[in-house]
Amino acid sequence: MNHVRNFNYQYVYVLRGTRSGKWYIGCTNNLRKRLQEHQKGLSRYTKGRGPFEIIYFEGCKNKLDGVAREKYLKTGMGRRYLKNRMKRFLFLT
Repeated sequence: MNHVRNFNYQYVYVLRGTRSGKWYIGCTNNLRKRLQEHQKGLSRYTKGRGPFEIIYFEGCKNKLDGVAREKYLKTGMGRRYLKNRMKRFLFLT
C-alpha cells in the first residue's frame, strides 16, 4: 500500500525564471501539472515570464498548512530562509 497516496498533499514550490532569474512562490496539489501551466503561460502571475525551473519544493499534508507555508515563504524572513536553505545551489548557478 502506498501511504503517500492516502493524503491530499499540497506542494509549496519556488520557480525561477531561466531568463530573468526572478522567483515565483506558489502552492498546488499537482506539481507536474502546475509547472506545465506556468510553462504554457496559463498562470496570471507568470504569464510571459517563462520558461521556468523548479528550484525548491516541500510537501504539506493538507491545504491549510500548504497555504500558510506559502504565505510565510513570501515574507522577508521566508525568503531569507530559502536563500539560506539553497545557498550552495544559488552559489553554483
